[in-house]
Amino acid sequence: MNWFAQVAALVGLSIRTLRARLGSAAAAIFGIAGVVAVLVGVLSIGEGFKRVMVSTGSPDTAIVLRSGADSEMTSVMLRADAPVIEAAPGVARAGGKPLVSPELFVVVDLPKRSTATMANVPLRGVHPAGFAVRPEVKVTAGRPFAWGRNEVIVGRAAQSQFANTEIGSELHLGQNVWTVVGVFEAKGSISESELWADAEVLAPAYRRGESFQTAMVKLASPGSFQQFKDALTSDPRVSLRIERETDYYAGQSRTLRFIVTGLAFVISSLMGLAALFGALNTMYTAVAARSREIATLEAIGFGGMAVMVSVILEALFLALVGGLIGAIGAYLAFDGYRTATMNWQTFSQVAFAFDVTPALMMGAILYALVIGAVGGLFPAIRAARLPVSLALREP
Repeated sequence: MNWFAQVAALVGLSIRTLRARLGSAAAAIFGIAGVVAVLVGVLSIGEGFKRVMVSTGSPDTAIVLRSGADSEMTSVMLRADAPVIEAAPGVARAGGKPLVSPELFVVVDLPKRSTATMANVPLRGVHPAGFAVRPEVKVTAGRPFAWGRNEVIVGRAAQSQFANTEIGSELHLGQNVWTVVGVFEAKGSISESELWADAEVLAPAYRRGESFQTAMVKLASPGSFQQFKDALTSDPRVSLRIERETDYYAGQSRTLRFIVTGLAFVISSLMGLAALFGALNTMYTAVAARSREIATLEAIGFGGMAVMVSVILEALFLALVGGLIGAIGAYLAFDGYRTATMNWQTFSQVAFAFDVTPALMMGAILYALVIGAVGGLFPAIRAARLPVSLALREP
């Protein structure tokens, strides 16, 4: 108990004397805060992208692609495949009709609102069952496109990021001129980054003939997936790949998250190294400035281990303050900020919002504490080993 009392007294003394070392302490705090803010900001890109992808789809919805295709862009199926998919067991029906939507996926050029540079934006051709397969899609402004006409509706996220997407605008896409007639929302899913049109009108505009790329299928229940998959993968008439929609879009987020995580590691390592040297300098300065004080404390009975622990705790305190400032600053600056980035699986833009999660903030604060602990360790050892007789003779 005496040792703990010594540590508590020394820590209290260190905190009270911080005002005398305010400049160096502030440098360490804001250096660590900068590291934390950048780390959280970069990682929130991956979290925001993941949130959009994971929120897309339902466990009772399946996506069907050509066997061997890793995305909609690389998948090509023939119109003759559609009746086989519709007749498979496990497919939900409404009014006696199977809820299967053979769809086209093309990439078109639209200018970004922020920079006016051209970006790849997904344009999806759907069949009437496409809206039943995705009941979360709701037209919130204007009206749905008319079947058989050159009309499109625009996702809310796409409209916020790309120009010429207002209701009434005309878009020159493929061989046709298309009119924007509505805006839709889809509970924040990836669909909100797309433009939708009638697949039967879109196909000739892009010379797709009798082909389509994917089929979106509403299942009778989530438990029907395996039955549906087994029936199609064992059917010799078709060569198809079947996934749950949730699993497919979760996989689509892995490439970008890998890139973002790698980038965050490099940046945070370099900045963390700089912050570590800042913490070392701060604590060495503190020990040097208080050498006579430390020697006096040891002379009156304070143990060297208690002195060492107090120096480390002071460094941790500075790191914690810096970590909190950085994490809160990152939350205020980045959380909810909307942008668009490339989906490396389809080479098209996905609009999303940065997502600063509590887990990200806690992880970054722990990283700050590691910097503080390492930055305080060696100065703490020096303080504990400082000869009392030599320190007392220092001016």
